[in-house]
Amino acid sequence: MVESLSGLRRNRIHRALSRPNLLMGADRELVLITGLAAVILIFVVLTVYSALFGVAVWVVIVGLLRMMAKSDPLMRQVYIRHISYRPYYKATTSPWRRY
Repeated sequence: MVESLSGLRRNRIHRALSRPNLLMGADRELVLITGLAAVILIFVVLTVYSALFGVAVWVVIVGLLRMMAKSDPLMRQVYIRHISYRPYYKATTSPWRRY
């Protein structure tokens, strides 16, 4: 049975469910990990130079992460999937075929 175009059911997709999870314009996990590393650097060394260096490194890395997220917000997941692939796959009929 074929329905006409006016009879199709429409469902709304809320924007919050389909948008990538970003913090400060970059990937949330990477921003939090770099912030944690900068805070650890600052509080372990406890000098003014380490505090300035930690803040500077964090600002630079967050800027780079924002550039990465601007080009593709899901680049981290894509890269993780990319490195999980093997460099060469044999031409077989099935992955479960016995050799």
